[in-house]
Amino acid sequence: MNANFYNSIENKKKKEKKCDYPDCIDDDSCEQIKESGSVVLGADDSLIHCLMIIGEIEGHIELPPQNKTTKYEHVIPRLVSIEEDERIGGLLVILNTVGGDIEAGLALAELMAGMKKPTVSLVLGGGHSIGVPLAVAAKYSFIAPSASMTIHPVRTNGMTIGVRQSFEYFRRMQERINNFVADNSGISAERYNSLVMTTGELVMDVGTVLEGKKAVEVGLIDSVGSLSLALEKLKSMIAESREKPQEY
Repeated sequence: MNANFYNSIENKKKKEKKCDYPDCIDDDSCEQIKESGSVVLGADDSLIHCLMIIGEIEGHIELPPQNKTTKYEHVIPRLVSIEEDERIGGLLVILNTVGGDIEAGLALAELMAGMKKPTVSLVLGGGHSIGVPLAVAAKYSFIAPSASMTIHPVRTNGMTIGVRQSFEYFRRMQERINNFVADNSGISAERYNSLVMTTGELVMDVGTVLEGKKAVEVGLIDSVGSLSLALEKLKSMIAESREKPQEY
């Protein structure tokens, strides 16, 4: 009788548990990570929202289910919620992305750049293509020593009409990216465009690959560092913003 009683309690716990990890004691956090790629960390008086941007940034066209993607329609409302939530002190954005849809990526980057709350980005693995504007959109950016960033011109898939207007459209779109990066980092638009148009570095493309230290040297990223430094910087920015809220 007693054995059946304890077995029924154990079975009930298993049914209530959402997380697949047997050692996890916080179902809500695990569910949030699985569903949205984000988690809230820290004490109640100093919460940090950690947002992951991974794989390919998905735009208006849905990518195949086997692709690792970041869906912009999920991230946009989350960024708005973070900005409006008084409990959240700051935002940590961790990137490991191959790039993706240009307009979706720029939309997310513009939202991040327009936030008043302290924001810190950390590039791990790679922050390629449209991942570059996303990395520099934070108020302070880090890149891991082993990470890299690929800078190349705007590209498109499918049919392109071979007329002057098409090339003018691509030029203007590239200009939008160049100006955004220049406005949100320490690199000029001219210098960034020269990296975009470099020949002889990429086998099948025009552009430049910048490893961790090099990305800092050209002024694209603020510092080389990893998770502990990124969190330390964000916490100091949160403390500073509370003393001088008008600066953020």
